[in-house]
Amino acid sequence: MKRARFSEEQIIGVLKEAEAGAKTADLARRHGVSEATIYNWKAKYGGLEVSEARRLRELESENARLKRLLADAMLDQAALKDLLAKKF
Repeated sequence: MKRARFSEEQIIGVLKEAEAGAKTADLARRHGVSEATIYNWKAKYGGLEVSEARRLRELESENARLKRLLADAMLDQAALKDLLAKKF
């Protein structure tokens, strides 16, 4: 899996610079990212503080874990139904 080059703190710092009036092209050049990346960051992290971004990441990982658990439970249930259907 690709490792992120920027932490949430760094991304929010870049976005704070953009909110302060820096041009997107200048920010992109200074930080070595594309303008599209900055717009994507703005869509995901716009208006968040560092603590809120950390909480968002925690919630996303918890959500992924719960989705995996649900998928496993549904798979087990389908297997049991198939087993019962074969017995009768």
